[in-house]
Amino acid sequence: MSEAVEKTIDLDKIIKQKMGRKSKYVPRFVVSWLKHIVHLDEVNRFLWESRDKTGTPWLKACVRYLGMTLEIRGEENLPDKNDGKVYTFVSNHPLGGADGVALGSIIGDHYDGAFRYLVNDLLLFLPGLRPVCIGINKTGSQGRSFPAMVEKGFQSNYHMLMFPAGLCSRKIKGVVHDIPWKKTFISKSVEYHRDVVPVHFSGQNSEKFYRIAEVCSFLHLKFNFAMLFLVDEMYKNVGKTFRISIGKPIPWQTFDKSKTPKQWAKYVEDIVYRL
Repeated sequence: MSEAVEKTIDLDKIIKQKMGRKSKYVPRFVVSWLKHIVHLDEVNRFLWESRDKTGTPWLKACVRYLGMTLEIRGEENLPDKNDGKVYTFVSNHPLGGADGVALGSIIGDHYDGAFRYLVNDLLLFLPGLRPVCIGINKTGSQGRSFPAMVEKGFQSNYHMLMFPAGLCSRKIKGVVHDIPWKKTFISKSVEYHRDVVPVHFSGQNSEKFYRIAEVCSFLHLKFNFAMLFLVDEMYKNVGKTFRISIGKPIPWQTFDKSKTPKQWAKYVEDIVYRL
């Protein structure tokens, strides 16, 4: 395999890996459409030009490539990197891509790259991102490994960066907001004595994206079809300014038996949206 293939994305190969024998039934025009909607040529051009970078340097290069201006508020709330502790950073997920890149670049820079994302395993196909990812496939045969992969992340000496909603924000009653946060970050932060740092990221996707997401929800589609448009949304947000608000760390002891883990997750979600 040539270096060019290793350092870029081969969509045909990915489809075969994810679908197996069923991939031969995918019409060529559908594959061509996918390559267009995910801006494959543009993405591969960036991946090739940044092929010498991985982890935090790659994330910072991506922020520059996307022309993102990041206004950080509450940076003083980031715990000292030399305090000997590891933290769980949790954020809303308004963009579904660029927000993760931006937050990773900030946290990675502050903590000398000592952090990990819990992400959809599709992102492992990005060579520069792979070293800082714990890939999770929640469906199919690999779904059974989900708890073990989460456990691996929290047992590590890395700070964890999570988007507890699991999906990027939707438009709910006219307001862009995450779907309800899952409780995993609460239960695991308590179990491994990790204080939780709340983060809010500004921004939103296009009206088209929210309409597609709404139709998918209405049809009860098992596959997250809206996800296919996230790269296109990323390019629509090129050159924009985003505000990142970092709150004070919440001690893990806060999450006691007075509320259920799910209620505590909602408690932290509310704090994030007040930042």
